[in-house]
Amino acid sequence: MKAIINGKLIMKDRIIYDSVIVFDLKIVAIIDNENFHQYKEKCCDDLKIIDAKGSFVSPGLIDIHIHGGGGYDTMDASQEALKTIGNTIVANGVTGYLPTTMTMDTTSIYKALDAVREAMKIETTGAKILGVHMEGPFINEKYKGAQKADNIIKPDYDIIKDYLDIIKIITLAPEKDTHHNFIKKVKANSKITLSVGHSDASFEETMNAIDDGISHATHTFNAMTPLNHRKPGIVGAIFSSNITCELIADLIHVHPGIFNILINTVHTDRMVLITDSMRAGCIKSGVSELGGQKVIVKNGAARLEDGTLAGSVLTLNKAVLNMLRNSDLEIYDVVAMATLNPAKVINMDNEKGSLELGYDADIAIFNDDIDVSFTIIDGKIVYEA
Repeated sequence: MKAIINGKLIMKDRIIYDSVIVFDLKIVAIIDNENFHQYKEKCCDDLKIIDAKGSFVSPGLIDIHIHGGGGYDTMDASQEALKTIGNTIVANGVTGYLPTTMTMDTTSIYKALDAVREAMKIETTGAKILGVHMEGPFINEKYKGAQKADNIIKPDYDIIKDYLDIIKIITLAPEKDTHHNFIKKVKANSKITLSVGHSDASFEETMNAIDDGISHATHTFNAMTPLNHRKPGIVGAIFSSNITCELIADLIHVHPGIFNILINTVHTDRMVLITDSMRAGCIKSGVSELGGQKVIVKNGAARLEDGTLAGSVLTLNKAVLNMLRNSDLEIYDVVAMATLNPAKVINMDNEKGSLELGYDADIAIFNDDIDVSFTIIDGKIVYEA
């Protein structure tokens, strides 16, 4: 059993001061300071104390869209790659993530999915793999971004049917799904979240796809039809519906002036901060690779040689900080975008994403600049600055 003292506990709608959080594998109790000594005497004398020293105590961050980091990528399809990614991002307060595939040939995608399935069976010292985000190959060439056009194919249920147990999100272009047969079949046979992204869909096409099962949007504003007063596009459909939406808050993919516009249009409980980080995540500059393509990392941006943005090198704690500094939100609202909201998207909000009794003891401790001092997963300290 462990207890965190001298921390500011970030709850769903408030900050709790002068209280102690007690946990083992799960969160066991939240006790006010005055009663903690008495609780400790009754509970256990060998309670390990972690001193937060006035920092925030937060649910562990959850990244539901991350391709890689620390020099490795999900598409490397190896245990070494997944282990390194997980060990790298715990330093950013991330306790759970979805390794994200990309538009490559199906053989390569299968290898990556098989590697993730195997990794989920292995105990790790890094961030826990919660499933897979399958980004492509069911996308539109017009908005392919940094993904290769040669590997784009139409949505096909047979391609994903053997991986329903690990896939949590599929990004697709709904206009490529004839009669929405794929969308309907996935919704009928799984709990997979279907996300519109890398798509040329019109406003009407998107709204129809939402009616048939799309419930999420991949990196909102990026790689999708924009908002126009005569053609509202996918962005207009996001604004007009109740689907959840990702945001890459690196101040590069989306101008910070958009943050409050999005907040005022889309309720904060529908917003999810992601990194979309690629293998160069957590490096400052240099040459990297994405899907067999050369990537140049410079000034905090990752781009192909033609200048196309190629994912990001953003960290999730930095995304939280950027949103805090460029919006009018309270810290608990922003933290929810990287904890509870992503947990909801992947149907895990009954066990992760909140400091509630009985929830998994996945916890991050960070200061006002969201610099992480401790990351705890299943009650174990996996990172200490």
